[in-house]
Amino acid sequence: MTHILTCVGARPQFIKAAPVGTALAAREGVRHTLLHTGQHYDANMSDVFFEELGIAAPDHHLGIGGGPHGAMTGRQLEAIEAVLEQDRPDVLLVYGDTNSTLAGALAAAKMGIPVAHVEAGLRSHNRAMPEEINRVLTDHVSTWCFAPTQDAVRHLAAEGIKEASVHLVGDVMYDAALTFGPRARATSSILADLGLEGHDFVLATLHRQENTDDPERLSAAFAFLRDLASEGPVILPLHPRTRARLEAMGGVERYSKGLTLTEPMGYFDITALLSAARLLVSDSGGMQKEAYFHGRPVAILRTETEWVELIEMGWACLLPPAPLAEMRRGLAALEGGERDHVSAPFGSGNAADRIVEIILGRAA
Repeated sequence: MTHILTCVGARPQFIKAAPVGTALAAREGVRHTLLHTGQHYDANMSDVFFEELGIAAPDHHLGIGGGPHGAMTGRQLEAIEAVLEQDRPDVLLVYGDTNSTLAGALAAAKMGIPVAHVEAGLRSHNRAMPEEINRVLTDHVSTWCFAPTQDAVRHLAAEGIKEASVHLVGDVMYDAALTFGPRARATSSILADLGLEGHDFVLATLHRQENTDDPERLSAAFAFLRDLASEGPVILPLHPRTRARLEAMGGVERYSKGLTLTEPMGYFDITALLSAARLLVSDSGGMQKEAYFHGRPVAILRTETEWVELIEMGWACLLPPAPLAEMRRGLAALEGGERDHVSAPFGSGNAADRIVEIILGRAA
């Protein structure tokens, strides 16, 4: 019996863990347990994803979220180590680039437990991003680096990670989009609830530290969204961090006039919105790809992206918060440009099965 323990803590990781969990459940001789650090702890940023994606309740819930990066990661590291001491899994499976990812990888590596990193090799080449530090360190202590794209493979090779540790498998979020996208569109009532059926609208998300913690960038981003709202609805599920920063700058209403604000949404509602929107405006890493999976262009509110393929194919543009006229020019170039409908840089939708086969030693 091979015991695989999955460590997750944030919304994107729940989405990625769903197809891999399904693939593990289909294998004989596998015991799969789940550890939730609690990094995302609000019900609409955690519980609803478990319910919609059919993920079993965590075997371990640490309840560790909030606070500075060092304090959060340290507390998670200590608590994860205690679980690993108790359970002694054969493999620890981690996803992405959050503090939970790094804490889990470090705890396991120091105990000699092999680490499997899903979504390895991504690089923004911006070491000011906490996520960049997390992903680089995690890759370098992992036994298996599961790369979603060829570009990710090149990054790992450039950093000297052994070729035998690197596996190009495709993107598990594409697996999730193929599995859950149709269900989301069929079951979600969010378009009707917001009066959007038959209307052009823009979906926006904004939560990254580089934007929320810089008042000038945050103000510029909201000025751009308000300008877009003069042409049609702009829907913004407001992240708790963003809400707190706006309140500190003088109040949410001051910056969001004309926007349609909602609470953070579950996977089905956000997928239904994204599938119907004319455009995504976002600083999220995962939602950049989700927009592409559902055939929607995305304006990325950042100066760099890990998903350079989206820009190369014409599906995305970098649009860091700046004076309004500059952002408008960037958006016009995106909307008027050509898009590649042929390339398939994220695989064919079987990444989860390939990951499980490799971990269990049954890869072809």
